[in-house]
Amino acid sequence: MASVRDIVVSAAINLLSALTFLLAFAFLRLQPINDRVYFPKWYQKGTRASPTASGGFLKNKFVNLNFKTYLKFWNWMPAALRMPEAELIDHAGLDSAVYVRIYLLGLKIFVPITILAFAVLVPVNWTGSTLDDIKDLTYSDIDKLSISNVPSGSLRLVAHVVMAYVVTLWTCYVLYKEYQIVTKKRLQFLASENRRPDQFTVLVRNVPSENDESVSENVEHFFCVNHPDHYLTHQVVYDANRLARMVGRKKILQNWLTYYETKFERNPKKRPRTKTGLWGMWGKSVDAIDYYSAQIKKINEYEAEEREKLMNDPEAIIPAAFVSFKSRWGAAVCAQTQQSSDQSLWLTEWAPEPRDVYWNNLATPFVELNVKRILASLAMFCLTFFFMIPIAFVQSLASLDGIIKVLPFLEPLMEQEAVMSVVQGFLPGIALKIFLALLPEIIASMSRIEGHASLSSLDRRSAEKYHFFLLVNVFFGSIITGAAFEQLHKFLNQAPSEIPRTVGVAIPMKATFFITYIMVDGWAGIAAEILRLVPLITYHFKNTFLVKTEYDREQAMDPGTVDFSTSEPQIQLYFLLGLVYSVVTPFILPFIIVFFAFSYLVFRHQIINVYDQKYESGAAFWPDVHRRVIIGLIISQLLLLGLLSTKSALQSTPLLLVLPVLTIAFDRFCKGRFESAFVKFPLQEAMKKDTEERATEPNLNLKAYLQDAYVHPVFKDIDMNRPAALDDEENSPLVETSSRKSSEESGSPGIIVDTVIDEIASYYI
Repeated sequence: MASVRDIVVSAAINLLSALTFLLAFAFLRLQPINDRVYFPKWYQKGTRASPTASGGFLKNKFVNLNFKTYLKFWNWMPAALRMPEAELIDHAGLDSAVYVRIYLLGLKIFVPITILAFAVLVPVNWTGSTLDDIKDLTYSDIDKLSISNVPSGSLRLVAHVVMAYVVTLWTCYVLYKEYQIVTKKRLQFLASENRRPDQFTVLVRNVPSENDESVSENVEHFFCVNHPDHYLTHQVVYDANRLARMVGRKKILQNWLTYYETKFERNPKKRPRTKTGLWGMWGKSVDAIDYYSAQIKKINEYEAEEREKLMNDPEAIIPAAFVSFKSRWGAAVCAQTQQSSDQSLWLTEWAPEPRDVYWNNLATPFVELNVKRILASLAMFCLTFFFMIPIAFVQSLASLDGIIKVLPFLEPLMEQEAVMSVVQGFLPGIALKIFLALLPEIIASMSRIEGHASLSSLDRRSAEKYHFFLLVNVFFGSIITGAAFEQLHKFLNQAPSEIPRTVGVAIPMKATFFITYIMVDGWAGIAAEILRLVPLITYHFKNTFLVKTEYDREQAMDPGTVDFSTSEPQIQLYFLLGLVYSVVTPFILPFIIVFFAFSYLVFRHQIINVYDQKYESGAAFWPDVHRRVIIGLIISQLLLLGLLSTKSALQSTPLLLVLPVLTIAFDRFCKGRFESAFVKFPLQEAMKKDTEERATEPNLNLKAYLQDAYVHPVFKDIDMNRPAALDDEENSPLVETSSRKSSEESGSPGIIVDTVIDEIASYYI
């Protein structure tokens, strides 16, 4: 059980760590040699060049010798807040701008709640005397600030019931206003954004097989018949996963070859050597340059064979295609309607933007997808509940008795006060942080198995899984195992009628554990994010051994991105803790506010100067953010209801039961009011953009614009002939035949002339 002294020691350690990271960042970002590490986004936009010198008479392109700049090392903070949100959206995209609004949402919710809770609940809790009256109960002064210190059946509990209503109403109000703002920004963004291939394209999956037609011909026939006035072209999807793995492998080998060639150029007297085994550490010693040259030559041969197979094998084409239309309106109608009476065939959805496509999953058959999703759900269930074991171990570290029981030889060391404070105030949080660091990649692998067609949907699905894991294991697991470990002796030596009361008292006491976790993860962890130590080391390693040209130097930059799949669920944990403990133990709220404020500042800076978006979904994730805050709010209401039942306050039960009902009704209202804007594209807006585009660009050759938009990246990155099916699609007479037939039926020869002219123009443009 962490005391006030332990919390102070933990705060000092984490504040010192955060300050060290920030000072190191402030110094390193000023050095010209690190410019591409801390400002890669501006290099990618072409608005920043490598600094050549600094420091007046003492010019140096590696170290900043202008000492005046060191006096303003803090100026990155106001600079991060200075950019208006509209400019931020233009600069970084709507996804990034709305992501930082999640932190702003936390501040809007918890700052007023904190002020009110400290003004009302803290005095009410502190002046109680319950903890002093219970013998043999482990507690600290912080616990006296919680509801545990209020006597059972006391009228003081009315303040907590009223506060629960205030928290619920205020949270719902802020959520509604924020949902409204984000929805408006999304619609404005979609209406004002430039032309993109995904605006005209639909992803079609589970194309039925025909004996006398290829997949490409079947797709073309279907859409010429069912969308004759709007269908433009299509691109079939190839199972090029094996070729993509070869390309990735060849890039790795090429990097090693470049490394050893650079090493040999610097020391021509000695040719570098390597070993043929794992990681170059085991096996036969060979000449490194000759070895990697031979490996690249060998993989080139395999690549050529695979390329030939893709070009000529009809089985390489999978039953899916990207179908493009002549207008946004036509694409919207197709994407948002059912195409066949058989609901398992011709499944359509909006195509992701080209950089958002997750090509590996497009080759997965539809039936296999359902099986894999069931298996992924079972694996997630097992992971969640088996992980309770390490969580219980972490909770054992939250008390000295638990540590001594597990590691009895440390008992003399634990008797020292300084060690005791560090162990109880710092170790549990850092141990939980280490355990959680292993999870994101495991959860991402489970989500990839489910067959999502885009990186954005993959991230959202991973975030859903991670949020469930944090909810079950970190929150409920920490409370349940923590209460059981700490109060085990008392459970075994008291009347059964007293156990609910002990549990009710013990649950708020876990606030001290979560405070230590917040300081480790939310303070020091966020400060480490801005330092970018790993990308810094990686960049200088690549710049030293692999970079030969300016293009190589650009490729060596690792701007990173906002990892929505892990960062958003972690933010939701802070929302959950704030909502649960705002009425139970308000002392935790200032620590949460520091997290939201500091994170808002850091991530705004990173989005402006560092991160490069993997995709742009137009803030499609906001309904998930809203729903998870609602889930946290309902959990806080139910836990308060259970806690007050141990306080002889059964008369408050009807009042508290109203809150979850009102919250669920509010969520359903928001879903009906706003969610459709995040899953559908209004036909009115589509027609408006089409009309504007036809007026401003009457000669636009849309077919040429969309021609290679959804070709697999391996066909773009490699200097190779495109598969024959792609060329067949462009030369197919079906579209022209359909247009000609429609013209003949309508008896309008002018349409035939226009069609011929358009085709001739598209050929030469």
